[in-house]
Amino acid sequence: MHVPDGFFNAATSVSAGVVAAAGLAVCLRGARRELDDRTAPMAGLVAAFIFAVQMLNFPVAAGTSGHLLGGALAAILVGPYTGVLCMAVVLLVQGVFFADGGLTALGINITIMGIVTVLVGWGVFRLIAGLSRGRVTVAAFLAALVSVPASALAFTLLFWIGGTAPIEVGAVAAAMGGVHVLIGIGEALITAATVGAVLAVRPDLVYGARGLAKPLVLRGAEGATTTVGEPEPAAAPGRLKPFLLGGVGLTLVLAGVVSFFASSSPDGLEAVAENKGFLSQASDHLVTWGLADYGEVGGIPVGVAGIIGVGLVLLLAGAVAYAARGRAATRV
Repeated sequence: MHVPDGFFNAATSVSAGVVAAAGLAVCLRGARRELDDRTAPMAGLVAAFIFAVQMLNFPVAAGTSGHLLGGALAAILVGPYTGVLCMAVVLLVQGVFFADGGLTALGINITIMGIVTVLVGWGVFRLIAGLSRGRVTVAAFLAALVSVPASALAFTLLFWIGGTAPIEVGAVAAAMGGVHVLIGIGEALITAATVGAVLAVRPDLVYGARGLAKPLVLRGAEGATTTVGEPEPAAAPGRLKPFLLGGVGLTLVLAGVVSFFASSSPDGLEAVAENKGFLSQASDHLVTWGLADYGEVGGIPVGVAGIIGVGLVLLLAGAVAYAARGRAATRV
């Protein structure tokens, strides 16, 4: 759903940029409560993983594809404030280095793909997790499912307000919402599988799972008690390295190998824009160097471009997380 240059007038683009900047400023302060020396590397890994999986477009309808947005996933794994920062880094690297999303539309993309997906995803996750008594994967599935059409409808509202082409807002909303519900199903499956995998290996690293599970106390006939499900103490910093290395390895495989098999069909926004007659409003991207279009411009294999992108996102997101982290002792 990366919005290209030319879709929005200057006033809307600037206004969205102000909203995005204000949101990032709030999140930089809020992330201090979510990050420390041990969890900051996790934020870098989450951002890099989202970048890699966003390269893997999957078919959702005849001639249309979709890809992970990742806002709900980021919020659940590293917290909502840090999740917005992760999404902003991914979108910045994509726009500047890979011509994926316009530079003048960066504020729009951070707002609808970063802030909206995180806020909606985190809100739905907390609601469902509470109602389902801590069933984290179920809550993650529904949170991701709802976040994608919410982002699509946010785009439609903004385009109705400040788009560069007249639209029938009802028809575009129905088209955007319909195709992005299908994309949301894919997003939900990826999010639930990823969260479930991390829960199985390192539950202490899933921010959204903290405080949800209560230990079960069993009392024996002679009054003895046995506690089941007691949260394990946080792992020592050294024990985090195998998980991080494994995560980076998987991310590199996704970006460097699996990306060759991604669907080449237009994504949901592009397909709707073409169908509704406003795709022609898109203007050429300002970036023309070799990594543009994930290497297509410079003749670089998509897998090589993906590996470069993973490295850029990992370094930048990790640096942002370390800069934003709290100074107190480990809280996990």
